[in-house]
Amino acid sequence: MQMIMSASQDAVWAYTLVRGLQERFVDKLNNLSATIGENKSFEEVTWLRDEGLHGGGNRFEARDTKLFNTASVNVSQVHYDEMPQKNLQSATAISTIIHPNNPHVPSIHIHISLTQLKNSGSYWRIMADLNPSITNDEDKQIFDDSLQNVSQELYQEGTSQGNKYFTIPSLKRARGVSHFYLENYKTDSQENDYALAQSFGEGIIDTYIGIIENAFKTRVAFSVQDIMKQRDYHTLYLYQVLTLDRGTTSGLLIHKQNDVGIMGSLPTFVNKKLLLSWADISTTPQDELVKNLANVINDKGEINTSTKEKLAQVVREHYKKYPNALSMQASGNTIPSTVNNHATK
Repeated sequence: MQMIMSASQDAVWAYTLVRGLQERFVDKLNNLSATIGENKSFEEVTWLRDEGLHGGGNRFEARDTKLFNTASVNVSQVHYDEMPQKNLQSATAISTIIHPNNPHVPSIHIHISLTQLKNSGSYWRIMADLNPSITNDEDKQIFDDSLQNVSQELYQEGTSQGNKYFTIPSLKRARGVSHFYLENYKTDSQENDYALAQSFGEGIIDTYIGIIENAFKTRVAFSVQDIMKQRDYHTLYLYQVLTLDRGTTSGLLIHKQNDVGIMGSLPTFVNKKLLLSWADISTTPQDELVKNLANVINDKGEINTSTKEKLAQVVREHYKKYPNALSMQASGNTIPSTVNNHATK
């Protein structure tokens, strides 16, 4: 990836960490494709922030349509080293979502990032959540055990914040079955914080690969009803991401140079009729947002590249029209100041 990386040593370390996690995950996913799929490797797509002056990123997208509905492993680093009027010095992240084709194989979301502020130190955001269309108790237990193993004494705090963040109040349910979220995390030891981020990412990646490899091999049969359940769940996933997820919204409000990448978490098809029905139970003005989202999705419920671009613009325009609606978005125990960090002082 050709871009100008931040000169900050912390940012260099963070970038090395997230690229290492990206390589680890993509290699393991490619191995699954080679052994039980179509033997089609993930392909790299790059983007630049201000032609690379302020960073950019890359993502590896799935090309194996036997195993994956959609899958993207994204790394980015944005920085403003030469702009003293910006509060943010650098933001470095890996963010990935894997949606398997088989409705009995669970999806996953992982996000690990370091935000470095000028004259204010730095902090980590660490997230992971297991998102099945059809719940499997064994998968959940394996994932819960892994979260506890990689987070140790932080497990209760992380799961408490995760369950809060991924709750969907209007639907009276959570997005997934197992959630972990640390916001604004830092201790007195940068080395220990770095080690936690690395071991957490490696452990969860390896655990998820183990879960889905077993599921792909043993849960080969599924019905039309299972596929319908998956599409309804994918609709719920889109609803949560586009009406509640603070990270997605922040990314769209900060710039327009990576809309397709930011929307890489969306599945390829949803139930448009179901999505539209949720406008009636969504709080004002989010009801308007849901209707506008549904309006740019065709009757087949297809979420292709063009649709992702339209959805991104709908979200962007909504929060510019209703800035107070940002307070209605999901949060853990603290609310990150992501958009303000990128603003000019």
